[in-house]
Amino acid sequence: MTHTRKALRLRRLSRPRDGKYLFVPLDHSVSDGPVVPNQRWEGLIGALVAGGADAIVVHKGRVRLIDPVVLGDCALVVHLSAGTAHAADTNAKVLVGDVEEALRLGADAVSVHVNIGSDTEERQLADLGTVAASCDRWNVPLIAMVYARGPRVADPYDPVLLSHVVNIAADLGADIVKTSMALPIGRMADVIANCPIPVLAAGGPVDAADPVGYAAAAMRAGCAGLAIGRRVFTDPAPRSLVAGLVSAVHQGAVHRGVHTDHPITTTTGAA
Repeated sequence: MTHTRKALRLRRLSRPRDGKYLFVPLDHSVSDGPVVPNQRWEGLIGALVAGGADAIVVHKGRVRLIDPVVLGDCALVVHLSAGTAHAADTNAKVLVGDVEEALRLGADAVSVHVNIGSDTEERQLADLGTVAASCDRWNVPLIAMVYARGPRVADPYDPVLLSHVVNIAADLGADIVKTSMALPIGRMADVIANCPIPVLAAGGPVDAADPVGYAAAAMRAGCAGLAIGRRVFTDPAPRSLVAGLVSAVHQGAVHRGVHTDHPITTTTGAA
C-alpha cells in the first residue's frame, strides 16, 4: 500500500501518464529575484499550464499566489532548499521547509538542491537524507536537483562526474534526479545508463539557441524529461515554447483530450 501511494503521486507528475516529465522551476525568485512582475504572475502560470507543462516548482510561500483553478491538472512541486546570489558562498543551500508543510500546501512532490563539490556539500547531503526519510514516511516523491558545483569541480559537464552525481541522488533516496546535461550531449547516454532512477536534464547555456532541439537531444540520449525554468519564463511566448518542449518530451502524447502538438487557447492574456 505504501508503494502504491507514492506511485500514485509519481504518476500525477506526468500529465500524459507516460513516465516522461517537463517541469518548469520557478524558484529563482529566492536565489536571483523576481521571475516576472507581479501583474504577470497568474498569466505566466496559465501559459505554462496551457502549454502542457507537467509540473511547476515553487517555494512554499509562492504557493499561496497560485490559483488552484489556473493550475488545473498541472502538478505542484514545493522546493525545500534556498540560497541567494548575494551569499558569501553562492553554492550553499539550506532547508527552508519540510515535507509535512509541503503536503499541507497541496504539493504532489518536493525537491531538494545539492551542490556536489561545494564547501557545504556535507550539510547538503545530510539535508537530502533527512528529506528522503520524511518522504518515505509520508509517501511523497522526492526530486533531487544535484549538480557538480564548487571549487573542486574542474568540469561540471563531465559524464563520469555526472554519473557519480546522479547515483548520489539515487543512493540517498530520491525518486527522480535533475542534473546538468553532459557535454557533448551524446555522452548523456552514459550518465543515463549508470543511473537506476529517472534523470531530468536541466536547462542551461547549451539550450539557448534552440531549446526544443535541446529537449529532443536530451530525450534521444535517454533522459526522462527536462526541468527548464529561466529559458521558459524569460521567453516572450512561454506558452508556445512550453508546447514545443512538451511535444519533444512526450512525443505528441495526449493529456486530458488535448494534443500537445497544437496551440492551446488561454484566457490569461499571456502568450
